[in-house]
Amino acid sequence: MIGKALAAAAVATAPAWLPSRVVALRMKIFSLVNGQETVTIPGERVGVEDFRRVYADPAANGRSRGAALSDLFWYWLAPGPEVHQEHLEPGPRYDEVAKCTRHILIRSKKDSEELARRVAAHVLDGVEPGLVRLRDEMMPIWAELYYELVFEEPCPPEARDLIVAHADDVVSALKCVRPRNMRRRARLTKYLRRRLGDVPHPLPQSLTPEEQAYYLQGTFFNTAVVQMSEAMAHLLMIIAKSPDTQRRLAEHPDDDAYLDRVIDDGLRRFPLFGIAHRISTADIELADLTIPAGTVLCFSYPEFAARSGKDDFIPFGVAQNRACPARGLAPPTMRVVTREVLRRFSLASTAGHTRSIPNRGPALLTPRGTPRKRLPLVWLAVRDRWEDVWRSFAQLVFGTYMVLDARRQALCTTYFAGGNR
Repeated sequence: MIGKALAAAAVATAPAWLPSRVVALRMKIFSLVNGQETVTIPGERVGVEDFRRVYADPAANGRSRGAALSDLFWYWLAPGPEVHQEHLEPGPRYDEVAKCTRHILIRSKKDSEELARRVAAHVLDGVEPGLVRLRDEMMPIWAELYYELVFEEPCPPEARDLIVAHADDVVSALKCVRPRNMRRRARLTKYLRRRLGDVPHPLPQSLTPEEQAYYLQGTFFNTAVVQMSEAMAHLLMIIAKSPDTQRRLAEHPDDDAYLDRVIDDGLRRFPLFGIAHRISTADIELADLTIPAGTVLCFSYPEFAARSGKDDFIPFGVAQNRACPARGLAPPTMRVVTREVLRRFSLASTAGHTRSIPNRGPALLTPRGTPRKRLPLVWLAVRDRWEDVWRSFAQLVFGTYMVLDARRQALCTTYFAGGNR
């Protein structure tokens, strides 16, 4: 009887203790399987005070070559990580690709805000109130916005569905909640390959047509859509969990300064990047340490944000080391989308809110001006706690499988071993 009672108690309390232990085990397995000597910054050898110094060093510019960790990131970002702007090694090909990205993203503040307002209204007018996953509701907005930036025409339903499916598959694999679905990703590649002639921007001539499709897929319809959807999910979860913040935003819809502080607070508390890895291409000299060439540098955004203080954070990287090309576009468009959401709905959430947001941001949407029901929030709290249990096991199983499969396929290692750039 005692054994059964203890077992029942363990099951009943599992949401409180099991997920954190499974996550710790998963991270230990990842560390052991990767088997790569790295310098984590900030960490034991390099403190928070040198984070910016090392990040901005010209020698901290290796992207993929020479790091076993790159095999894992290339695996998650396939197809086309070899031409993804973030993973290209320095040189003429990177310069040409970066120039193309800047050309596509450059819009006036007024045009950017109008584009965001139009696509947000189009998507949100079709959102039904009730229990939703905020990241899922945000993805179609950014799919339409970045499609229009690339093709300079409204996004057709077929393209939106392909972009959302692809972005969801990539981010779900990165968070290890399910394995990759390469057929889903290939459907978007096929669509983009067919539509290359309709892109009104000059695409990088150093890339083959297949690589041009991969470049568009990875830069705009993977990274941009995923990161902006995650950023908006975090921002809306902050608002959903803070009635005072939501009330002030609703009562003062034109207070840009206050909304910008809320956006900045979200980017600081829930940085979009976990680890950015670089490979030093020359020695990096610090006051009491020399980081030798060939060292894998793992810059931990969450640790830096936690240690550096409220007024010191880098949501878009540093200018000297490939800062995010959308840093000028992201804040004003996030501001517009937030206002479009709050104009239609009030938000509430009793779900967990973590940096990795593997639950996709569960929340209750209530039409603006109508009473909120309490029962759905009670159900949301219970559902989220128990989902955390099975999701932890899924991440352990799928994450371990994908790490091992990435090591087996060795996409990055094989690419450079074959004499590629």
